[in-house]
Amino acid sequence: MTWTRRIADFATALLVVASLCPTTFAQQPAPREETPAERGYRLLLTQPYLPAVFDTDDFDSLWKLWEEPLKSRAEKASIEERRRMAFSRYGLTPRPTGAKGADTIFPLQYVDAGQGRWAINCFACHGGKVNGKVIPGLPNSHFAFQTLADEYRRHKFLNGTIDRLEVIGSVFPLGNSNGTTNAVMFGVAVLAVRDEHLEFDSSLPIPKFTHHDVDPPPWWHLKRKSWLYADGSSQTDHRALMPFLLSTPQNSGERVRSWEKDFQEIYAYIRSLEPPKYPFKIDADLAGRGKVLFEKTCASCHGTYGPKGKYPNKLVPIEQVGTDRVRLDALTAEQHLRYERSWLSYYGRQKVRTNPGGYVAQPLDGIWATAPYFHNGSVPTLWHVLHPEERPVVWRRSEDGYDRQRVGLEIEELKELPDTAKSGVQKRQYFDTRTFGKGAAGHLFPSELTEDEKRAVLEYLKTL
Repeated sequence: MTWTRRIADFATALLVVASLCPTTFAQQPAPREETPAERGYRLLLTQPYLPAVFDTDDFDSLWKLWEEPLKSRAEKASIEERRRMAFSRYGLTPRPTGAKGADTIFPLQYVDAGQGRWAINCFACHGGKVNGKVIPGLPNSHFAFQTLADEYRRHKFLNGTIDRLEVIGSVFPLGNSNGTTNAVMFGVAVLAVRDEHLEFDSSLPIPKFTHHDVDPPPWWHLKRKSWLYADGSSQTDHRALMPFLLSTPQNSGERVRSWEKDFQEIYAYIRSLEPPKYPFKIDADLAGRGKVLFEKTCASCHGTYGPKGKYPNKLVPIEQVGTDRVRLDALTAEQHLRYERSWLSYYGRQKVRTNPGGYVAQPLDGIWATAPYFHNGSVPTLWHVLHPEERPVVWRRSEDGYDRQRVGLEIEELKELPDTAKSGVQKRQYFDTRTFGKGAAGHLFPSELTEDEKRAVLEYLKTL
Protein backbone atom coordinates (compact mmCIF):
# COMPACT_ATOMS: atom_id res chain seq x y z
CA MET A 1 0.00 0.00 0.00
CA THR A 2 1.38 3.40 -1.02
CA TRP A 3 1.78 6.31 1.39
CA THR A 4 -0.75 8.23 -0.65
CA ARG A 5 -3.31 5.44 -0.16
CA ARG A 6 -2.57 5.25 3.56
CA ILE A 7 -3.06 9.01 3.99
CA ALA A 8 -6.35 8.82 2.07
CA ASP A 9 -7.58 5.94 4.24
CA PHE A 10 -6.61 7.81 7.41
CA ALA A 11 -8.48 10.91 6.24
CA THR A 12 -11.54 8.77 5.49
CA ALA A 13 -11.37 7.28 8.99
CA LEU A 14 -11.24 10.74 10.51
CA LEU A 15 -14.33 11.76 8.56
CA VAL A 16 -16.19 8.67 9.83
CA VAL A 17 -15.26 9.46 13.43
CA ALA A 18 -16.29 13.08 12.93
CA SER A 19 -19.67 11.96 11.58
CA LEU A 20 -20.23 9.77 14.63
CA CYS A 21 -18.99 12.44 17.08
CA PRO A 22 -19.71 15.72 15.32
CA THR A 23 -18.85 17.90 18.29
CA THR A 24 -15.33 16.49 18.46
CA PHE A 25 -14.14 18.20 15.30
CA ALA A 26 -16.78 20.87 14.80
CA GLN A 27 -15.73 24.43 15.38
CA GLN A 28 -16.50 25.40 18.96
CA PRO A 29 -18.60 28.54 19.45
CA ALA A 30 -16.71 31.62 20.55
CA PRO A 31 -16.90 32.26 24.29
CA ARG A 32 -19.79 34.53 25.20
CA GLU A 33 -18.62 38.01 26.14
CA GLU A 34 -19.34 39.06 29.71
CA THR A 35 -22.08 41.59 30.26
CA PRO A 36 -21.18 44.76 32.18
CA ALA A 37 -23.02 43.36 35.21
CA GLU A 38 -21.06 40.10 35.06
CA ARG A 39 -17.80 42.01 34.80
CA GLY A 40 -18.83 44.14 37.76
CA TYR A 41 -19.38 41.07 39.92
CA ARG A 42 -16.06 39.60 38.84
CA LEU A 43 -14.25 42.85 39.62
CA LEU A 44 -15.68 42.91 43.13
CA LEU A 45 -14.36 39.41 43.73
CA THR A 46 -10.96 39.74 42.09
CA GLN A 47 -9.75 43.35 42.00
CA PRO A 48 -8.01 44.65 45.18
CA TYR A 49 -8.95 48.33 45.08
CA LEU A 50 -7.54 48.83 48.59
CA PRO A 51 -4.22 47.60 49.99
CA ALA A 52 -4.16 44.19 51.64
CA VAL A 53 -4.58 44.37 55.40
CA PHE A 54 -3.52 40.90 56.49
CA ASP A 55 -2.50 37.53 55.14
CA THR A 56 -3.71 33.97 55.54
CA ASP A 57 -1.19 33.09 58.24
CA ASP A 58 -2.28 36.10 60.30
CA PHE A 59 -5.95 35.24 59.91
CA ASP A 60 -5.39 31.60 60.83
CA SER A 61 -3.53 32.64 64.01
CA LEU A 62 -6.16 34.98 65.48
CA TRP A 63 -7.76 32.15 67.45
CA LYS A 64 -4.83 32.29 69.88
CA LEU A 65 -6.31 35.56 71.20
CA TRP A 66 -9.84 34.28 71.71
CA GLU A 67 -11.44 33.89 75.10
CA GLU A 68 -12.05 30.51 76.72
CA PRO A 69 -13.57 28.04 76.06
CA LEU A 70 -13.53 29.10 72.38
CA LYS A 71 -9.73 29.22 72.32
CA SER A 72 -9.39 25.63 73.55
CA ARG A 73 -11.94 24.44 71.02
CA ALA A 74 -10.01 26.15 68.23
CA GLU A 75 -6.71 24.68 69.41
CA LYS A 76 -8.09 21.16 69.04
CA ALA A 77 -9.78 21.86 65.70
CA SER A 78 -8.42 21.38 62.19
CA ILE A 79 -7.28 24.41 60.21
CA GLU A 80 -10.47 24.23 58.14
CA GLU A 81 -12.68 24.09 61.25
CA ARG A 82 -10.76 26.96 62.87
CA ARG A 83 -11.33 29.01 59.75
CA ARG A 84 -15.07 28.31 59.92
CA MET A 85 -15.02 29.42 63.56
CA ALA A 86 -13.17 32.60 62.55
CA PHE A 87 -15.69 33.31 59.79
CA SER A 88 -18.47 32.98 62.35
CA ARG A 89 -16.73 35.24 64.89
CA TYR A 90 -15.96 38.03 62.44
CA GLY A 91 -19.10 37.89 60.30
CA LEU A 92 -17.51 36.49 57.15
CA THR A 93 -19.10 33.99 54.76
CA PRO A 94 -17.93 31.55 52.10
CA ARG A 95 -18.37 32.70 48.53
CA PRO A 96 -21.62 31.47 46.95
CA THR A 97 -21.40 28.39 44.76
CA GLY A 98 -20.33 29.42 41.27
CA ALA A 99 -18.73 32.69 42.39
CA LYS A 100 -15.20 33.51 41.30
CA GLY A 101 -12.83 31.59 43.55
CA ALA A 102 -15.68 29.91 45.44
CA ASP A 103 -13.40 26.96 46.24
CA THR A 104 -10.67 29.13 47.81
CA ILE A 105 -10.06 30.11 51.41
CA PHE A 106 -11.08 33.69 50.67
CA PRO A 107 -14.49 34.76 52.00
CA LEU A 108 -16.98 36.73 49.94
CA GLN A 109 -15.91 39.87 51.81
CA TYR A 110 -12.19 39.80 50.88
CA VAL A 111 -10.16 39.65 47.67
CA ASP A 112 -6.96 37.73 46.97
CA ALA A 113 -4.34 40.49 46.70
CA GLY A 114 -1.55 38.04 45.85
CA GLN A 115 0.87 36.04 48.00
CA GLY A 116 -1.92 35.09 50.38
CA ARG A 117 -2.76 38.72 51.24
CA TRP A 118 -6.36 39.77 51.94
CA ALA A 119 -7.90 43.05 50.69
CA ILE A 120 -11.36 44.10 51.82
CA ASN A 121 -14.12 44.61 49.24
CA CYS A 122 -17.65 46.05 49.17
CA PHE A 123 -19.21 42.75 50.22
CA ALA A 124 -17.81 43.26 53.72
CA CYS A 125 -20.92 45.35 54.40
CA HIS A 126 -23.09 44.27 51.46
CA GLY A 127 -22.60 40.49 51.38
CA GLY A 128 -24.59 38.80 54.12
CA LYS A 129 -26.65 35.74 54.83
CA VAL A 130 -30.18 35.05 55.98
CA ASN A 131 -31.49 31.76 57.35
CA GLY A 132 -27.95 30.44 56.71
CA LYS A 133 -27.95 31.28 52.98
CA VAL A 134 -25.30 33.65 51.58
CA ILE A 135 -26.74 36.37 49.33
CA PRO A 136 -24.46 38.93 47.62
CA GLY A 137 -26.02 42.38 47.95
CA LEU A 138 -27.73 41.54 51.24
CA PRO A 139 -26.64 43.69 54.20
CA ASN A 140 -24.02 41.83 56.23
CA SER A 141 -25.72 41.93 59.62
CA HIS A 142 -22.98 39.66 61.03
CA PHE A 143 -19.91 41.78 60.19
CA ALA A 144 -17.76 42.29 63.32
CA PHE A 145 -15.37 44.85 61.85
CA GLN A 146 -14.23 46.33 65.18
CA THR A 147 -13.59 42.90 66.69
CA LEU A 148 -11.56 41.81 63.67
CA ALA A 149 -9.50 45.03 63.73
CA ASP A 150 -8.91 44.86 67.49
CA GLU A 151 -7.77 41.25 67.47
CA TYR A 152 -5.61 41.70 64.40
CA ARG A 153 -3.96 44.73 66.05
CA ARG A 154 -3.18 42.68 69.17
CA HIS A 155 -1.82 39.86 67.02
CA LYS A 156 0.50 42.20 65.13
CA PHE A 157 1.73 43.94 68.29
CA LEU A 158 2.59 40.58 69.81
CA ASN A 159 4.59 39.84 66.69
CA GLY A 160 6.36 43.20 66.73
CA THR A 161 4.80 44.75 63.63
CA ILE A 162 2.15 47.37 62.89
CA ASP A 163 -0.08 47.86 59.86
CA ARG A 164 -2.77 50.15 58.49
CA LEU A 165 -5.77 48.29 59.91
CA GLU A 166 -4.38 48.38 63.45
CA VAL A 167 -3.88 52.14 63.26
CA ILE A 168 -7.34 52.83 61.86
CA GLY A 169 -9.10 50.48 64.27
CA SER A 170 -7.37 51.96 67.31
CA VAL A 171 -8.16 55.65 66.62
CA PHE A 172 -11.37 55.52 64.60
CA PRO A 173 -14.38 53.48 65.83
CA LEU A 174 -15.46 50.95 63.23
CA GLY A 175 -18.70 49.71 64.79
CA ASN A 176 -20.11 49.28 68.29
CA SER A 177 -22.50 46.45 67.37
CA ASN A 178 -21.90 43.55 65.03
CA GLY A 179 -23.62 44.18 61.71
CA THR A 180 -23.35 47.96 61.89
CA THR A 181 -20.43 50.23 61.03
CA ASN A 182 -19.37 53.84 61.43
CA ALA A 183 -19.49 54.15 57.64
CA VAL A 184 -20.91 57.67 57.43
CA MET A 185 -18.17 59.26 59.53
CA PHE A 186 -15.56 57.16 57.76
CA GLY A 187 -16.80 58.70 54.51
CA VAL A 188 -16.53 62.17 56.03
CA ALA A 189 -12.98 61.43 57.21
CA VAL A 190 -11.62 60.21 53.89
CA LEU A 191 -13.11 63.13 51.93
CA ALA A 192 -11.95 65.69 54.50
CA VAL A 193 -8.29 65.27 53.53
CA ARG A 194 -8.87 65.35 49.75
CA ASP A 195 -9.30 68.30 47.42
CA GLU A 196 -12.10 68.56 44.84
CA HIS A 197 -10.14 66.32 42.45
CA LEU A 198 -9.74 63.71 45.25
CA GLU A 199 -6.01 64.34 45.59
CA PHE A 200 -4.61 63.91 49.10
CA ASP A 201 -4.06 67.20 50.95
CA SER A 202 -2.78 66.88 54.51
CA SER A 203 -3.09 70.64 55.09
CA LEU A 204 -6.90 70.49 55.16
CA PRO A 205 -8.50 70.80 58.63
CA ILE A 206 -9.86 67.67 60.27
CA PRO A 207 -13.61 68.06 60.92
CA LYS A 208 -15.50 67.21 64.06
CA PHE A 209 -16.83 63.64 63.97
CA THR A 210 -20.17 62.50 65.36
CA HIS A 211 -19.39 58.79 65.52
CA HIS A 212 -22.44 56.58 65.17
CA ASP A 213 -23.35 53.22 63.66
CA VAL A 214 -25.51 52.61 60.61
CA ASP A 215 -26.99 49.54 58.95
CA PRO A 216 -26.13 49.05 55.24
CA PRO A 217 -29.03 48.96 52.76
CA PRO A 218 -29.68 46.04 50.38
CA TRP A 219 -28.14 46.61 46.98
CA TRP A 220 -31.20 45.58 44.96
CA HIS A 221 -32.92 48.77 46.13
CA LEU A 222 -30.49 50.88 44.10
CA LYS A 223 -32.37 50.63 40.82
CA ARG A 224 -35.49 52.07 42.45
CA LYS A 225 -33.77 55.04 44.06
CA SER A 226 -33.18 58.52 42.70
CA TRP A 227 -31.40 59.60 45.88
CA LEU A 228 -28.91 57.67 48.00
CA TYR A 229 -28.29 57.26 51.72
CA ALA A 230 -30.71 57.29 54.63
CA ASP A 231 -31.14 61.06 54.37
CA GLY A 232 -31.43 61.03 50.57
CA SER A 233 -28.66 63.60 50.29
CA SER A 234 -26.91 62.47 47.08
CA GLN A 235 -28.20 61.61 43.63
CA THR A 236 -27.86 58.01 42.50
CA ASP A 237 -24.73 57.48 40.42
CA HIS A 238 -21.80 55.08 40.05
CA ARG A 239 -19.40 57.68 41.46
CA ALA A 240 -21.30 57.56 44.76
CA LEU A 241 -19.90 54.03 45.18
CA MET A 242 -16.31 55.24 45.10
CA PRO A 243 -15.55 57.37 48.23
CA PHE A 244 -14.16 54.44 50.21
CA LEU A 245 -11.39 54.06 47.66
CA LEU A 246 -10.00 57.20 49.31
CA SER A 247 -9.29 55.47 52.63
CA THR A 248 -5.60 55.10 51.79
CA PRO A 249 -3.16 57.78 50.54
CA GLN A 250 -1.82 55.11 48.17
CA ASN A 251 -4.93 55.69 46.07
CA SER A 252 -4.29 59.07 44.47
CA GLY A 253 -7.16 61.02 42.99
CA GLU A 254 -5.87 60.19 39.54
CA ARG A 255 -5.83 56.50 40.36
CA VAL A 256 -9.35 56.56 41.78
CA ARG A 257 -10.65 58.43 38.74
CA SER A 258 -9.00 55.83 36.48
CA TRP A 259 -11.27 53.19 38.00
CA GLU A 260 -14.45 54.93 36.88
CA LYS A 261 -15.20 52.38 34.13
CA ASP A 262 -14.81 49.56 36.67
CA PHE A 263 -17.36 51.18 38.91
CA GLN A 264 -19.75 51.78 36.06
CA GLU A 265 -19.73 48.00 35.63
CA ILE A 266 -20.00 47.40 39.37
CA TYR A 267 -22.95 49.80 39.33
CA ALA A 268 -24.48 47.75 36.49
CA TYR A 269 -24.04 44.61 38.60
CA ILE A 270 -25.74 46.19 41.61
CA ARG A 271 -28.63 47.39 39.47
CA SER A 272 -29.04 43.87 38.05
CA LEU A 273 -29.73 42.31 41.43
CA GLU A 274 -33.20 41.08 42.30
CA PRO A 275 -34.54 40.58 45.84
CA PRO A 276 -34.71 36.98 47.09
CA LYS A 277 -38.13 35.39 47.33
CA TYR A 278 -39.55 34.41 50.70
CA PRO A 279 -38.70 30.69 51.01
CA PHE A 280 -41.51 29.61 53.32
CA LYS A 281 -45.28 29.19 53.00
CA ILE A 282 -47.41 32.32 52.63
CA ASP A 283 -51.12 32.60 53.45
CA ALA A 284 -52.30 34.03 50.11
CA ASP A 285 -55.72 35.16 51.37
CA LEU A 286 -54.25 36.95 54.39
CA ALA A 287 -51.53 38.53 52.22
CA GLY A 288 -54.20 39.73 49.78
CA ARG A 289 -56.02 41.54 52.59
CA GLY A 290 -52.68 42.90 53.74
CA LYS A 291 -51.95 44.31 50.29
CA VAL A 292 -55.14 46.39 50.38
CA LEU A 293 -54.26 47.73 53.83
CA PHE A 294 -50.65 48.39 52.84
CA GLU A 295 -51.60 50.35 49.75
CA LYS A 296 -54.05 52.37 51.83
CA THR A 297 -51.74 53.16 54.76
CA CYS A 298 -48.08 52.61 53.74
CA ALA A 299 -47.70 52.99 49.98
CA SER A 300 -47.69 56.79 49.91
CA CYS A 301 -44.23 56.64 51.50
CA HIS A 302 -42.88 53.18 50.65
CA GLY A 303 -44.37 52.74 47.17
CA THR A 304 -46.31 49.98 45.46
CA TYR A 305 -45.06 46.62 44.25
CA GLY A 306 -45.55 44.26 41.35
CA PRO A 307 -45.19 44.85 37.58
CA LYS A 308 -46.71 48.34 37.80
CA GLY A 309 -45.17 49.25 41.13
CA LYS A 310 -43.94 52.78 41.71
CA TYR A 311 -41.52 54.09 44.32
CA PRO A 312 -41.85 57.78 45.32
CA ASN A 313 -38.36 58.37 46.83
CA LYS A 314 -40.19 60.30 49.55
CA LEU A 315 -38.19 62.27 52.11
CA VAL A 316 -40.12 62.17 55.39
CA PRO A 317 -39.43 65.02 57.87
CA ILE A 318 -37.73 63.88 61.05
CA GLU A 319 -40.56 65.34 63.14
CA GLN A 320 -42.98 63.06 61.32
CA VAL A 321 -41.01 59.80 61.21
CA GLY A 322 -39.55 60.23 64.71
CA THR A 323 -36.71 57.71 64.38
CA ASP A 324 -33.25 58.24 65.88
CA ARG A 325 -31.99 61.55 64.50
CA VAL A 326 -28.25 61.17 65.18
CA ARG A 327 -27.58 60.06 61.60
CA LEU A 328 -29.42 63.10 60.25
CA ASP A 329 -27.62 65.60 62.50
CA ALA A 330 -24.16 64.03 62.11
CA LEU A 331 -23.41 65.63 58.74
CA THR A 332 -23.08 69.40 58.44
CA ALA A 333 -24.11 71.45 55.44
CA GLU A 334 -20.42 72.13 54.72
CA GLN A 335 -19.66 68.39 54.66
CA HIS A 336 -22.48 67.87 52.19
CA LEU A 337 -21.13 70.74 50.09
CA ARG A 338 -17.62 69.27 50.11
CA TYR A 339 -19.07 66.19 48.44
CA GLU A 340 -21.08 68.29 45.98
CA ARG A 341 -18.06 70.37 44.87
CA SER A 342 -15.89 67.32 44.24
CA TRP A 343 -15.35 65.03 41.27
CA LEU A 344 -17.74 62.57 42.95
CA SER A 345 -20.65 64.92 42.23
CA TYR A 346 -19.31 66.19 38.89
CA TYR A 347 -18.01 69.40 40.48
CA GLY A 348 -21.49 70.53 41.43
CA ARG A 349 -23.40 69.49 38.32
CA GLN A 350 -25.15 66.92 40.49
CA LYS A 351 -26.74 68.70 43.42
CA VAL A 352 -26.66 67.52 47.02
CA ARG A 353 -29.27 68.12 49.69
CA THR A 354 -27.28 70.06 52.26
CA ASN A 355 -30.10 70.08 54.82
CA PRO A 356 -32.23 67.00 54.16
CA GLY A 357 -34.39 67.46 57.25
CA GLY A 358 -35.46 63.82 57.49
CA TYR A 359 -35.06 60.29 56.20
CA VAL A 360 -36.13 58.70 52.93
CA ALA A 361 -38.81 56.01 53.28
CA GLN A 362 -36.95 53.04 51.81
CA PRO A 363 -38.21 50.56 49.20
CA LEU A 364 -39.39 47.31 50.74
CA ASP A 365 -38.46 44.78 48.04
CA GLY A 366 -37.14 41.64 49.75
CA ILE A 367 -37.79 43.15 53.16
CA TRP A 368 -38.31 39.73 54.73
CA ALA A 369 -34.55 39.11 54.29
CA THR A 370 -33.10 42.46 55.29
CA ALA A 371 -33.48 42.49 59.09
CA PRO A 372 -32.61 44.32 61.26
CA TYR A 373 -34.65 47.39 60.35
CA PHE A 374 -34.36 51.20 60.41
CA HIS A 375 -31.26 53.06 59.25
CA ASN A 376 -29.38 52.09 62.41
CA GLY A 377 -30.42 48.42 62.50
CA SER A 378 -32.20 48.83 65.84
CA VAL A 379 -35.36 46.75 65.21
CA PRO A 380 -34.86 42.99 64.78
CA THR A 381 -38.12 41.89 63.10
CA LEU A 382 -40.98 43.27 61.04
CA TRP A 383 -43.36 42.36 63.88
CA HIS A 384 -41.42 44.78 66.07
CA VAL A 385 -41.66 47.45 63.36
CA LEU A 386 -45.45 47.02 63.45
CA HIS A 387 -45.51 46.92 67.29
CA PRO A 388 -43.45 49.94 68.44
CA GLU A 389 -44.33 49.43 72.09
CA GLU A 390 -42.88 45.89 72.03
CA ARG A 391 -39.42 46.67 70.61
CA PRO A 392 -36.72 45.12 72.80
CA VAL A 393 -34.35 47.34 74.79
CA VAL A 394 -31.39 44.97 74.40
CA TRP A 395 -31.25 42.03 72.03
CA ARG A 396 -28.85 39.49 70.61
CA ARG A 397 -29.35 37.51 67.43
CA SER A 398 -28.53 33.87 66.74
CA GLU A 399 -26.17 33.24 63.85
CA ASP A 400 -28.47 31.53 61.35
CA GLY A 401 -31.85 31.37 63.05
CA TYR A 402 -34.85 32.96 61.32
CA ASP A 403 -38.06 33.97 63.07
CA ARG A 404 -40.85 32.98 60.66
CA GLN A 405 -43.60 34.13 62.99
CA ARG A 406 -42.27 37.65 63.48
CA VAL A 407 -40.36 37.79 60.17
CA GLY A 408 -36.78 38.68 60.91
CA LEU A 409 -33.91 37.75 63.16
CA GLU A 410 -34.17 35.04 65.75
CA ILE A 411 -33.24 36.91 68.92
CA GLU A 412 -32.82 36.78 72.67
CA GLU A 413 -34.50 39.78 74.33
CA LEU A 414 -33.11 41.41 77.47
CA LYS A 415 -33.71 44.49 79.60
CA GLU A 416 -30.02 44.91 80.47
CA LEU A 417 -26.66 43.82 79.14
CA PRO A 418 -25.38 40.72 80.95
CA ASP A 419 -22.49 41.27 83.37
CA THR A 420 -20.33 39.22 81.00
CA ALA A 421 -21.00 41.65 78.14
CA LYS A 422 -20.01 45.06 79.45
CA SER A 423 -17.24 45.68 76.92
CA GLY A 424 -15.36 44.45 73.89
CA VAL A 425 -16.21 41.37 71.85
CA GLN A 426 -19.08 40.23 74.07
CA LYS A 427 -20.74 43.65 74.19
CA ARG A 428 -20.69 44.01 70.42
CA GLN A 429 -22.73 40.82 70.14
CA TYR A 430 -25.67 42.70 71.69
CA PHE A 431 -27.66 45.64 70.39
CA ASP A 432 -28.42 48.16 73.13
CA THR A 433 -31.04 50.65 71.93
CA ARG A 434 -30.25 53.04 74.82
CA THR A 435 -26.84 53.96 73.42
CA PHE A 436 -26.00 56.96 71.24
CA GLY A 437 -27.45 56.74 67.73
CA LYS A 438 -29.06 53.33 68.32
CA GLY A 439 -32.55 54.30 69.42
CA ALA A 440 -35.46 52.14 68.25
CA ALA A 441 -38.21 54.72 68.77
CA GLY A 442 -40.31 56.31 66.06
CA HIS A 443 -42.11 55.12 62.93
CA LEU A 444 -45.34 54.92 64.92
CA PHE A 445 -47.56 54.82 61.83
CA PRO A 446 -48.59 51.14 62.33
CA SER A 447 -50.28 52.09 65.62
CA GLU A 448 -53.42 53.05 63.68
CA LEU A 449 -53.86 49.44 62.57
CA THR A 450 -55.74 46.79 64.54
CA GLU A 451 -53.96 43.59 65.52
CA ASP A 452 -55.69 41.64 62.74
CA GLU A 453 -54.71 44.31 60.23
CA LYS A 454 -51.09 44.14 61.38
CA ARG A 455 -51.11 40.39 60.86
CA ALA A 456 -52.37 40.86 57.32
CA VAL A 457 -49.79 43.55 56.48
CA LEU A 458 -47.03 41.38 57.93
CA GLU A 459 -48.11 38.50 55.69
CA TYR A 460 -48.17 40.78 52.63
CA LEU A 461 -44.65 42.06 53.33
CA LYS A 462 -43.37 38.50 52.87
CA THR A 463 -44.47 38.65 49.22
CA LEU A 464 -42.47 41.72 48.19
